[in-house]
Amino acid sequence: MYLPQIDNARDTLCNYLEAQLDGIRASAYGLEDTQARQTPLRSALSISGIIKHIIFCMKGSLSGAGHHEHDQPEDAFNKSFTPSDEETLEKLLATFDSVRAEYMTMCRQGDLESTLPVGPMPWFNMNEPREAKLRYLYVHHVEEFARHAGHADIIREQIDGAKAGELMLAVEGLPGNDFLSPWEK
Repeated sequence: MYLPQIDNARDTLCNYLEAQLDGIRASAYGLEDTQARQTPLRSALSISGIIKHIIFCMKGSLSGAGHHEHDQPEDAFNKSFTPSDEETLEKLLATFDSVRAEYMTMCRQGDLESTLPVGPMPWFNMNEPREAKLRYLYVHHVEEFARHAGHADIIREQIDGAKAGELMLAVEGLPGNDFLSPWEK
């Protein structure tokens, strides 16, 4: 959770990115691989699939910023919500943590006025990358990550009733209070 404080623009955006990534990762806390693959809603989304998709998003940004070891094939988006049999929750979380560290380093060092290619986004009829300021990418990712953190919250509640605040307390090892108690299996 990013609580109110006075920060510059980059730190504010990066802290919001971190908070959303924390929430997405916490959605998997205490789950077995089979639970993380469940799709308890009418959509095909699962906790594992959301984690894989966020990895795809972070790698896309790293690639666009010149970290070509994260280049992805053109059809990667279509596969980004569905983990393969080999992509266990444990492996996805390890990849998430590794890519996240690199992604956040890039974000914390980035010049908000610099430009980089974003896209393509064929689902919005944008078939070629477009130049955008780095600040656009940060805000877009706050939006994207928050949307999927919300999806993960709902899916997790359907799996075992765990709620985001309870999971965050458990993950961070914080005590409960009058409003929340840490989640317990």
